[in-house]
Amino acid sequence: MGFLRYACSALYPSEIAFLLMNNSRYQDILKQYWGYDDFRPLQLDIIRSVSSGRDTLGLMPTGGGKSITFQVPAMAREGICLVVSPLIALMKDQVENLRAQGIKAAAIHSGMTATEMLTTFENCEYGDFKFLYVSPERLGTEFFRIRIRLLNVTLLVVDEAHCISQWGYDFRPSYLKIADLRDVLPENIPVLALTATATPEVVDDIQEKLHFKEKNVFRKSFERKNLTYLVRHTEDKMGYLLKIFTHISGTGIVYVRSRRRTKEISDFLCQNGIAADYFHAGLPNEEKDAKQAAWKKGECRVIVATNAFGMGIDKADVRVVVHTDLPDSLEAYFQEAGRAGRDELRAYAVLLFADMDAAKLKRRIADNFPKTDFVKQVYQNLANYLTLAVGGGCEAAFPFDIADFCKVWHYSINQTFHALKILEYAGYIELTDEIDNPSKLMFSVSREELYSFRIQNRRLDTLIEVVLRSYTGLFASPVHINETIIAQHLKTTRQQVYDDLVMLSKMHIVNYIPLKKMPLLIYTQSRVDNDSLVIPKSAYHDRKARYEKRINAIIEYASTSEVCLHELLLHYFGESHTHPCGQCSVCLSKRKRRLSPENFKQIETQIMQMLAIAPATVAGLSQQINADEEHVATAVRMLIDNGYIGYNSQMKLERLKT
Repeated sequence: MGFLRYACSALYPSEIAFLLMNNSRYQDILKQYWGYDDFRPLQLDIIRSVSSGRDTLGLMPTGGGKSITFQVPAMAREGICLVVSPLIALMKDQVENLRAQGIKAAAIHSGMTATEMLTTFENCEYGDFKFLYVSPERLGTEFFRIRIRLLNVTLLVVDEAHCISQWGYDFRPSYLKIADLRDVLPENIPVLALTATATPEVVDDIQEKLHFKEKNVFRKSFERKNLTYLVRHTEDKMGYLLKIFTHISGTGIVYVRSRRRTKEISDFLCQNGIAADYFHAGLPNEEKDAKQAAWKKGECRVIVATNAFGMGIDKADVRVVVHTDLPDSLEAYFQEAGRAGRDELRAYAVLLFADMDAAKLKRRIADNFPKTDFVKQVYQNLANYLTLAVGGGCEAAFPFDIADFCKVWHYSINQTFHALKILEYAGYIELTDEIDNPSKLMFSVSREELYSFRIQNRRLDTLIEVVLRSYTGLFASPVHINETIIAQHLKTTRQQVYDDLVMLSKMHIVNYIPLKKMPLLIYTQSRVDNDSLVIPKSAYHDRKARYEKRINAIIEYASTSEVCLHELLLHYFGESHTHPCGQCSVCLSKRKRRLSPENFKQIETQIMQMLAIAPATVAGLSQQINADEEHVATAVRMLIDNGYIGYNSQMKLERLKT
């Protein structure tokens, strides 16, 4: 109610009535489209702020409901809401969710052809669309700047707004184009910037970079009272992982750094009786969607994934998030760990830490910042690989197979990727996340030769007939095709169509290039020669220093035995009025040290006796035993760690069979 009191103090009674009427309208929209009766804390404050025309920065932890803060006010007014989002997969997911609710939404990103983008703009102009999602690299193009003027944009939203700050952990140079967009749009259109992770310096930087007319921040405390942070020092991570999912019921996420490890750990869990699956960005979209859906429905208990999993996933009952490797920053860790316990019931964020992990993380500094001579070499050989002359290529986008590029030039994939990112920060190129490059097909034989082949191969004749009827120009140049649509016409499976097209390719009847997931490489300026290539200090040395600082922060988090983990996180994000949480691994360890071994053993024995009778909560055990709840919680944690007790599906403690 803070914003409402502030606003009403300067308003006449008639204006207050209008504001209250709008509140009712927002409530109706929330109920009609999203099915919620009430807003979460801070949501309505942010909605009122942007609705009054003020530039607004909303800081809300993961799962706080950021999307509602722009979707509701956009539905309450005429015109279209423009949303800048960094991930193509996330944009597609949000557009599909809005469409499922009967709301017209569209997206424009680098994976689209010029014709597709033009069609999307025309649909938004004439089709009463409410949301247009756009990837940041499209903002600076002349095509976009011309077409956006024709739309009735009434709200500009910047999702993952920390990406605009060079102090942030995930800076994207393309985000700097957003401020230029404000010069194209009418002056009275407010900006709503949203993020779940921002340090105090990033908060200030976001508002400056987006040209806020005044500082205006709504922040929700990053404190998560229901989330227990645990760091476990172990050399046997697989064994400890198994212990976690044996003792804690409910769904979980395990984050790892490599795609290969997702399957290895998933297989290990399955072999030990825990329903698990794996997920990473390199999987086909259909497979990713199926895995994600099975996990959300509870058909799969544990998903083992890279950090490609989780953004935009709305699953409230995740009981545990485990990291088997150290992330690069506390920002990334906090965001990923925060996917546990969104239903506000007890949940756990567990970091498994081995002796060599800190040294391994520090070695990433050299990998992430290869020598500048190598970076310049990559830039020149990139142009050779793409056959791009000096002075050409501005705004050109190329599907880019980094593995093939590295094979040609005998480069390390890891160092090459980071060299490309340095070139991106320097303003020369942009490398998008992986997108689907559609399958292509072209006939390799003449029409007469194809006719003879069809007579002799009746089984494949039907497939060829459907392809010829569905697509034109197949004898002149490669044409994009969709195997799923072809399969529907043939009343068969996509896999069968794929197999038959591969067979036709081997018989030299067609030239078939199946769908492949690759990023796009975009030249943000014309190619320069080697002598003119400059790597600025801000793109290399300054970023390296900040990266080292973030690495030291996550190592401190994993190593500390004295500072409450919850307090350490809150201080990192600028919250000063904090207190020990009493439930993290550091707090529990300190409490145990304050108890005599005899008293501690006595409490453990009483807990086991109570749970032999019936499951109970920590508070219930404390009452029955007549002991301090903090001491009981410490004993409970130790008994869980040693495999004697665990939580059941009702989140009550019970004895385990040993």
